[in-house]
Order: sequence, then C-alpha cells, then structure tokens
Amino acid sequence: MADTTRARKPRLRLTCTLLTLLCACGDTSATTDTDAPASTGSDTGAEASATGTSATTAVTDAAGTDGGSAGATTSASETTSGATSSGSTAAVSDSDSDSDSDSGDDPPASKCVESATEIACPKETLELEIAPLITREVHWQVPNGAPPASGWPIAIMFQGSLFTSELTWLGTIDGPFGMYYQVLTLKRLLDAGYAVLTPEAHAEGSTFWDTNVPPFSTNWELSPDHDFMLAIFDAIEQGAFGPLDLDTMYATGISSGGYMTSRMAVSYPGMFSALAVHSASYATCSGPVCLVPELDDQHPPTLLLMGGDDPIVPLFTAETYRDRLVEAGVENELVVDAQASHEWIPAAPDAVLAWFESHPPP
Repeated sequence: MADTTRARKPRLRLTCTLLTLLCACGDTSATTDTDAPASTGSDTGAEASATGTSATTAVTDAAGTDGGSAGATTSASETTSGATSSGSTAAVSDSDSDSDSDSGDDPPASKCVESATEIACPKETLELEIAPLITREVHWQVPNGAPPASGWPIAIMFQGSLFTSELTWLGTIDGPFGMYYQVLTLKRLLDAGYAVLTPEAHAEGSTFWDTNVPPFSTNWELSPDHDFMLAIFDAIEQGAFGPLDLDTMYATGISSGGYMTSRMAVSYPGMFSALAVHSASYATCSGPVCLVPELDDQHPPTLLLMGGDDPIVPLFTAETYRDRLVEAGVENELVVDAQASHEWIPAAPDAVLAWFESHPPP
C-alpha cells in the first residue's frame, strides 16, 4: 500500500443507525423496508483503441427520463458479474440469513430490500473526529457472510453536490438524477462481497467535494477533504468498519463525487485498484472547464460513464480524460447513454461491478 503520510489517528465514535453546480442523488426520506427490482443490463458496444489499451465507447439507447426515473433500456452487450459471499455478517445487520446450514452453496439473502418502486439498503454510521470539534460522517455496510481472510474488499462511493450521501442507500424509481440506479449500484457491490463506504461531503453532505475548488484543486494537502480521506484510511486500518482489506480498494461517484473519484488516482497513487467516474472527468476539471494533464501509467484502470445529453458535464470532457488515459497506456472504457442527462445511467450498476471484478489488485 502506498504511503499517504497519515499524520494522526482520529478518535472514533460509532453511531447507529458554487464553483460547482454538480448534483448527484435525489430526494426522499431516510429508511424504508421495501425496495425495487431492477434488471438493468449494461449494454456496451466496444471500440478498440489504437494504442492497445481498452478505450471503449458504449452508446446506449436509454430513453432520457425526468430526474433519472426508470423505463430506460440499453442496447449492445450486457456486462454482469456475480461473485457473492455467504455466512453470517461481521457487522450489525438488519437481515442476515440462517439458511447456510442447509445448503452451503446457496448465497444468503441480500441485506438490501427491493420492491417495484424503490431499493433500500441498511447502513451503519461512523463519525470521525477530524480536528477538535470537527467531525465528518461515513455511512457504511459490509456484505452478508464471513469475510475473506484478508478482509472485505472496499468500494468507496462519493456523493454528488448538494445531496447527503445517506440518499445513496435509498432510491426510488421516480427519484431525480438516476438515484434508483445509484442505489442499485451500491446493492450490486454489497451483494457481490464489497464493503461499501459513502462519506459525507462538508456540512453533512449538503455541499460538494474540495477536489476541483481553488485553492485545494492544486494544493490538495491543504484541503479538509484530504484530512478526511486520511482519517478514513486510518479508520479502515483500525478496524472501525469491521474486517476490511485496505489493499483491495475501489472508488466510484457521480458529478462532484466523480471528480473526487479521479482525485483518488491523483493524490493516493497505488491505493486503488480501479475507478468508475460517473458524470464527471479529471479531478481538477469543473463542468465544461476541463484541462487534463498528461497522465502516467500508474493511474488505475478507469471506467467513465456519461449521459450524452449532459448539460452540466459535457461529454467532451470525459472523452478528453479517456484520450489521456489511452496515451498513458492505462486501461479504460467509456460508456455513454446517448439520451441521458446529468444522472446515474441504467447501465452503471452492472458496468461498475463488472469493472471492479475484472480489476483485482496487482
């Protein structure tokens, strides 16, 4: 694991439970017992890059919906992955399955609950004291089953601007910004054996990440979010989220959270096995203002997901990022939903899981 110069160990408290205009999740209430089915194929058409790296553009026909509601369909080849875990959970769980004693091969029930209209996943909340009188929250959950010997692999999901990351755990079919598919992505990861962490941006998630905000965009070590990330890494090492594997870590996020996902490559080299950047581009870009520097081949393999009709983060910015990755020889893929706006696209749940599954730690 790369040295990230962690300066101090934060004290931990467990609790139960605008330069950027970039939004992500949606509105709704906090916890429910019923959630929605979703058979969302991530249909991708491949286009091989000229350099031998995997620069693929997948254009889907998903009908754009107001606020990212359902009903969209995709076309091309479906990308799915199905690794699951079994046994009893290592953290507090709302619904563990006892059926493993009868059939060791049967996967346990998902911790998430689905109905025809929403998906809800139970979460825990860890409050980290970053500095005296300054705390930040991380909502989290581990999969059902016994963890691997090295601990659960980790997926960090970064929220978009202006919406608390708590909404990453509950998505309604008619919610804005494709929130249903964002929660479905979380469910896919959790069911496949990834511990999922959703940190809150400033002011209990009602703002945005520092990554592309001056002066922090070019002086990241001075940013409060850098201190927050170091505190999260320390908390993982201390076992505050249960048995997690700090050497097997992935990141994804939308909008401001997508830029923050790219920041993991820029400022924490060697720590992340793969990234999935949604409705965003390089760490220091902001909407159409986007200059992507030359990259090196140590950048993690990166999946880019975009709405082709996004008025906030234009498609060309993701294409520029993709081109720099190709030039650096970094494996990448670009999935475009031609009719989608600034929203979590229906192809994402399967595409993100498949990308992470196909990129284990070196």
